[in-house]
Amino acid sequence: EVQVVESGGGSVQAGGSLRLSCAASGLTFDDYAIGWFRQAPGKEREWVSCMDVNDGRKFYADSVKGRFTISIDNSKNTVNLKMNNLKPEDTAVYYCAVRRGGADHYPLHAANTYHYWGQGTQVTVSS
Repeated sequence: EVQVVESGGGSVQAGGSLRLSCAASGLTFDDYAIGWFRQAPGKEREWVSCMDVNDGRKFYADSVKGRFTISIDNSKNTVNLKMNNLKPEDTAVYYCAVRRGGADHYPLHAANTYHYWGQGTQVTVSS
């Protein structure tokens, strides 16, 4: 059974930093991508970043480019999202998701192309 678990959310002031982690277990396939999405109250789920685990390619939404960094820790089988210079508009529940087949073939922002999801972790940025 595939399990996806996020951790690392919290509350910070604007300009601060947080690091989210995503641990995916029970995977029986090698070709996959890890994506991060977020959903603020009253808004649709928004794609934030994605990493193709096979070849290491990284992708970012324009809204977070230059502030967020996605990386993989192979020793811990986790994918991290380091968030710097956080803004109040970054406040949301952040979700990690696994997509079989890697980062190609489908739009990265299409949430329905991701097969496994975590429960989400809250990030709150105060001004």
